[in-house]
Amino acid sequence: MTPGACPFDGGTRFAVRARDAATVLLCLFDGDDERRVAMTRDGDWFVVEVAGIGPGQLYGYRANGEWAPDRGRWFDPAKLLVDPYAIELDRRFAYDPALSTFGSDTAAIVPRAIVPALLEPVAFEGPRIDPARPIYELNVRGFTMLHPDVPEAQRGTIAALGHPSVIAHLRKIGVGTVELMPIVAWIDERHLPPLGLSNAWGYNPVAMLAIDPGLAPGGVAELRDTIAALHAADIGVILDVVFNHSGESDVHGPILSLRGLDDRSYAHAPDGSLINDTGTGNTLDAGDAGVRDLILASLRHFASLGVDGFRFDLAPVIARSPGFDMHAPIFAAIAADLVLADRVMIAEPWDIGPGGYQLGNFPADWLEWNDRYRDDVRRFWRGDGGVGPLATRVMGSSDIFGSPTRSVNFLAAHDGFTLADLVAHVDRHNHANGEDNRDGHGDNLSWNHGVEGPTADPAIEAARTADLRALLATLFATRGHIQLTAGDEFGRSQQGNNNAYAQDNAITWIDWTARNTELEDYVAGLARWRRERPAVFDRNVPDQASWLALDGAAMTPMHWEATDCPGFELRLPGASIRIDRAGRIVTLR
Repeated sequence: MTPGACPFDGGTRFAVRARDAATVLLCLFDGDDERRVAMTRDGDWFVVEVAGIGPGQLYGYRANGEWAPDRGRWFDPAKLLVDPYAIELDRRFAYDPALSTFGSDTAAIVPRAIVPALLEPVAFEGPRIDPARPIYELNVRGFTMLHPDVPEAQRGTIAALGHPSVIAHLRKIGVGTVELMPIVAWIDERHLPPLGLSNAWGYNPVAMLAIDPGLAPGGVAELRDTIAALHAADIGVILDVVFNHSGESDVHGPILSLRGLDDRSYAHAPDGSLINDTGTGNTLDAGDAGVRDLILASLRHFASLGVDGFRFDLAPVIARSPGFDMHAPIFAAIAADLVLADRVMIAEPWDIGPGGYQLGNFPADWLEWNDRYRDDVRRFWRGDGGVGPLATRVMGSSDIFGSPTRSVNFLAAHDGFTLADLVAHVDRHNHANGEDNRDGHGDNLSWNHGVEGPTADPAIEAARTADLRALLATLFATRGHIQLTAGDEFGRSQQGNNNAYAQDNAITWIDWTARNTELEDYVAGLARWRRERPAVFDRNVPDQASWLALDGAAMTPMHWEATDCPGFELRLPGASIRIDRAGRIVTLR
């Protein structure tokens, strides 16, 4: 069965999975006029062919059946439902209480899917990801909303990433691959609109194949053309994808797509309640073949546009059925897929479910975000971590991954403090989120040199700058892949907010006019140093390291075990790395 809307010569064929529905109607829209067409059951699917319509037609579904939410039956014919396989939508999702109210018609407020035009897949030349050049995590909207060189109408969109000034900055700091935070169509969590807030990050998806219209007014072609522009500059593109839950939330959430069509797509406990291994109200069940097919279809679709790889949010969820299985079917399916087998796959290897921390347990051809690296490097520079853990992390965390390393090393990411806030705040400052500062991480392994937040004291500012330079140099001296979050190269702050998911405003929008250009130039120099030594950071090159204490003597067990050891010098063929904690200096040669 080919799902979704498939145009053919003279019409379009529609297919949607709705295992427990009694009937499903295809809804065709011409402005506000809605024409309903009965669909025919074919096993778990409902199908229909409609003559005379083609690309550009707006459509949705209505499903009828039993209304028994306690047993996973959410059939309400008043709800317009988005095709789970929709590729483009005519508008963004917007939360409204009617979306979760039985009998309230939602045709006026739910996006309509658009019958897609066929596009030729982009020829793929192999993934652009290079251990010698950093991965650069960015929020599409926040990255260019304040960029002075980007035309105002283009700011905050995917197209802006292809602007010459943006590409020039990426090249200056040596970026090898950009990692775009979620770009598929999402909805705000229901508690945000009453607070005057909206989801700025996109980790609340509804349509897994459709780009959010607010990020790509030009639709699929906009993403394809932007990827082509980045590729022309030798910069790869990775998408952050969320297949662990959907924006339909808990039992009080909206009925938008899967919930109203096929609630068995969600994981349920024996008593019928929704399993919540994600902390978002629901968990998609990748043990279900239909969910795996949807995941694979989304990956293939974006790969066909030239995407080099994918970072999986809360990745253990896709390998749960119900417990984590390192041999889960999804891994074999991706590895065997002719389109996906040579793309880069990166796991965020934890969720909040039982046994949810799985760092090091993903397939040998997957990379993994390494929070142990983040924490051990932070501890060292804060002053309460030893050189032994630091040395292990700098050399690729062989205690976790063996050799070759599969580590994606990072010091800060979208969630948590920015790098500049890490050295300026001990406490989170999330009051703007409307949750009485209870949300976000409470222990950030951060420090502030005696003053919380901004200061006019030049000595404290100098100390913080030294910390940033030491942290960044440590990152660029590390074996394996390294990752920067956008703006950390020039001291971006979020005013101490370490959970800014709901701040689609100046808190998360990068202020390009306030950049610390000296720090930015320093990072550009680090990038050149690393790029000129590709063999040093090739994860497949065997270790040929020698270690010296800062006084030139050989390292002893006493050095490795002491938490107050001031540092070391690491000598590798073609490189020397000297880390001096007391002097707050990292010297790279």
